Amino acid sequence: MLGPVILAASRSDKMRRVVSAAPVTKPVVNRFIAGESVHETIPVVQNTADRGLEVTLDVLGEDITDPTEALRARDAYLELIEALKPLGLGTRAEMSVKLSSFGQALPGGHDLALKNVTPVVEAAAEIGTTVTLDMEDHTTIDSTLAIHADLRERFPGTGAVVQSYLFRTEDDCRALAEAGSRVRLVKGAYKEPASVAYQDKAEVDKAYIRCLKILMEGEGYPMVGSHDPRIISISQELARRAGRKLDDYEFQMLFGIREAEQHRLAAEGHRMRVYIAYGTDWYGYFMRRLAERPANLAFFLRSLVSRG
Repeated sequence: MLGPVILAASRSDKMRRVVSAAPVTKPVVNRFIAGESVHETIPVVQNTADRGLEVTLDVLGEDITDPTEALRARDAYLELIEALKPLGLGTRAEMSVKLSSFGQALPGGHDLALKNVTPVVEAAAEIGTTVTLDMEDHTTIDSTLAIHADLRERFPGTGAVVQSYLFRTEDDCRALAEAGSRVRLVKGAYKEPASVAYQDKAEVDKAYIRCLKILMEGEGYPMVGSHDPRIISISQELARRAGRKLDDYEFQMLFGIREAEQHRLAAEGHRMRVYIAYGTDWYGYFMRRLAERPANLAFFLRSLVSRG
């Protein structure tokens, strides 16, 4: 029941000020956020790669209100790509982008987001890596998938994200599970109405498995975005039944969560990618991490108590 409350708080300017001002917040945020700048984050990327893990990088920022901010988001990713180039990691270090950061919600936002994200995808391709388009709330899905289709005409490795709690996602999985596609499946972390999304956790989990089966049996490359031990086990079984080798799909988990499990999967030969977010605009991302798992919220509350 707390999840919807926390998600509502993630959109509240008042709560943003309260949480940001709390002395305990920064040490706890550091569990989930790699740093505030690209210079702080690159050593984290290198260290993660040295331990046999792969990464996808998210420069935090969303809900922008001005085209100038969209250009800043573009430039932040271009700066990241320049910083990644000397590491020579190729697709072991890709990027995740939210199109809202590139102006999608502004007037003429679809075309603006496509215009701003294209140089990022081009620059990523030049250093041998890829970009995945994160999915946001349900009102943005058609635009995001259309931009994804447009980008894939020139950059077929461009990935997409789908969210199992939405009723439409099984159909989206069928459309996306084609040869050469890269699709990350997550449960979903936005507050969605009952008219478009499952509200019960058990129903979301069932939908996740149905979607996962579609992706595993398809011709694309599934990316399993989950920390749930049961989902991970089912993923391995579905991959086995579909005749997939260990490098024919991958697991993805968030930076700072279930690190021992990340290393266990990598040691077994799985591709294990860590979602590393960084930047100063961390509030919305942080609150969604708290809402996703009771353990995350408990961790934060314990820290509040212990430091109080």
